[in-house]
Order: sequence, then structure tokens, then C-alpha cells
Amino acid sequence: MQTALPEALLATPDGADADAILRKCVHCGFCTATCPTYQLLGDERDGPRGRIYLVKSLLEGVSDGTATRLHLDRCLGCRACETACPSGVQYGRLLDIGRVHVERQSARPLPSRTVRWLLRRILPRRAWFALAMRAAQRLRPIMPAALRRKVPAHVGLPPWSAPPRARTMIVLRGCVQPALAPSINRAMARVLDALGIQAIEVEEDVCCGALSHHLAAAGEALDFARRNIDAWWPPIEAGAEAILVTASGCGTMVKEYGHLLRLDPAYAEKAARVSAMCRDPVEVLAAEDLGFARSDGDSTIVFHPPCSLQHGLRLGGRTEQLLSQLGYRLSGIRDSHLCCGSAGSYSILQPGIARELRARKLENLMASAPSMIATANIGCMSYLQEISPVPVRHWIELLADALPAALPSTPIVDIDPGAPGAK
Repeated sequence: MQTALPEALLATPDGADADAILRKCVHCGFCTATCPTYQLLGDERDGPRGRIYLVKSLLEGVSDGTATRLHLDRCLGCRACETACPSGVQYGRLLDIGRVHVERQSARPLPSRTVRWLLRRILPRRAWFALAMRAAQRLRPIMPAALRRKVPAHVGLPPWSAPPRARTMIVLRGCVQPALAPSINRAMARVLDALGIQAIEVEEDVCCGALSHHLAAAGEALDFARRNIDAWWPPIEAGAEAILVTASGCGTMVKEYGHLLRLDPAYAEKAARVSAMCRDPVEVLAAEDLGFARSDGDSTIVFHPPCSLQHGLRLGGRTEQLLSQLGYRLSGIRDSHLCCGSAGSYSILQPGIARELRARKLENLMASAPSMIATANIGCMSYLQEISPVPVRHWIELLADALPAALPSTPIVDIDPGAPGAK
């Protein structure tokens, strides 16, 4: 694709990045066939190729930012188009650049700005979100059914600790996951302990920065990244083997630290090392001996691969393969490459599109009548569970359940039996 970006913009990191990405696009349209919003809306401007043209026009100064914003807002950021692209166009990075420039060019209406500001203030701040969630959980019994489905029942976990191990791995705590599903990192720690690896949760770590990054608050996202690097650096220097991220959406962001901070003289080298150490659980466990963990194989599960896992981290099929090797009976899913509609804050900001995508995804997931849905991202897990007729769990919890009796399962208490999917 030919470009005509202004020289002043080309002299900036964003401008140089955007120009290189745009020039790779050959207009082939393979991306359009894999785009969930194009399939749903049928508008070229709501597909990757159309949005690429919109961003190009925006950066060249020949388009209206308000019209462009509508179609960029409708993009899930699922990056299915990247997996399909034969030219290696880094659409996700171009989308984020475009969103930042749209915000600079024209102000959003006040209600929209307010909602986005509140999301960035509450969701990434672990203590604030936990406080808000606990208050909502206390009110859950008197909520209307539609609202009650959005608030998971409180899950209490008794104290648990493991003895020190020679091998250590850092586990990102995350921002919303500790309040929504504390059992996920607990399960990860138990599996690591069974392998002779100590899980380290660093008290000072914070949100990965993905929410701010995708809401065009680039500086805020970099601040989160720097704070995490500072928090993780002591255990890294002490010999931690990896930074394990149990939410694939967060893992995709941490993998980007090296690129995002490449021009920061104080953090570039550290950020590159952190990104290189970032691992999804399947990357770590596939290299370990899991002979002690076997499923009884009595039930059929279906695995929903989050977009961040298959398109962001490019680990499609790896988790399914590992679960099958451990004896789980997995059923296939039609259109597994398509998004469930959660997509970070998307289900809040674009609820109509998100609900329709979720309905389609759940129909495909339930086609084989599974007893459970497994996934790898807290956002997908929570969003699907709102209306799923069967439990939706993180796959690492299934692995923890398969630990032998000599490694007893951590009890989970205070589960609302009336919650969707509860047994």
C-alpha cells in the first residue's frame, strides 16, 4: 500500500511504525473473511481492510476523526486478521496507533469520556475493583436476574502455602482476576508445586496495562508496565525462570513490553527481558512431566481458545493438545477462531455487538453437549459464564483437580449454588 504520511508524523515512533505496517498491506481481503464484526455487520469499514484504509486516511490528514472513531470503536482487537494475513500486517499495533490519533484529533462526547475514564480508574486497580465487587456480591441476592448474572458469587479460599523450592516462577496477580476467580492462580501454584516449582506472587505488581493501552491511554499503560518491571526485577535477578500469566489477554500485553518501551533508556533492556520471560501456562507445562495428573476421562469438555491465546500469543491448539494428552475428552468447536465478544472492555462499551457474538459462540460451544467449557482468559470465562448452561472454568483448574490424592485439592468454599453452571 502506498502512503503519504506527513514528514512530521513519520519522524515519530508511532508514525514510522504505522507507515511500515501500512506498506505491508496488499489489499488481498483474506482478513475480512475472519473478522467477527464484518461477518456480523457486513460493512467494509467494520472489517480489517476497511479500518486500515480509515487509519491511513486519518494519519494522512484527509479523513474525519469522528467517523473513523465509530468503526475503530467497533473493532474487538481480536487479531484474527493477523493470523489470516499472508503479508504479516501487524493490524493490532496499527489499531492502537489509530485510536490514539483519533482521540487527539477530536474530543469524545462527555458521557463516552466519562465511562472510559471510570473504566480506567476502577478496573485496573486491584483494591478498588475488589471493593466494588465485594459490595456487588453482598447485594447480589436482591439484584434483578439480568444484573445478578454479571456478578459472580463470592468464592472464599482458605490460606494455602507451599514449601520453598529450588525452582521459582513469578505469577502475575492481575487486576480483576483475584476478585472474580482467585482459584485460578491458586490452581496454578498447586500445579507448579507438584512439579517442584515455587510460584511467586509479587505484592507490588499491578495491572498489565492492556485496558489503558487499548483505550488509547498510552502513557498510562507504559506507567503500569514500568511498575511491573520494577516489581518483578528483584525475583528475576534472584533466578526466577519465567513470568507466568494465567490470563492470556494479560500475557499478550506483557509480551509487548519490549516493543512499547524500546525507546525508554531506563527500561528498554529490562522490558525486553521481561517480554522474553513471559510465558503462558501451556508453554511451561508442555515442557514438564505431567504424568502425575490424569483425568478420569468420564466427561466431555470443550475448549474455548481466547483470541489473545490463538491470535495474540499464537498458541492455538497447544492447550487442547495438552489436555487431550492428559486424558480429557475434548469435543471440537465450529468457528473456533471467532471472538466470544468479551474483548477486555468491549462487552461494556459495545454491548449489543458483544451479546450477539457471545450467543453465536455459546451455540457453537454447546453443539456437542459438553459437561464443561474450559478457557484460558478471565474475561472470556466471566462473560460466557453469565449465560452458559454448564460451568466455565480456566483449564489450569482442571489440571489442578487431576492432581493425585497425595496432593489434596484446595477446598473452595462459599460458592452460590444458584449461580449459572454451579453444581
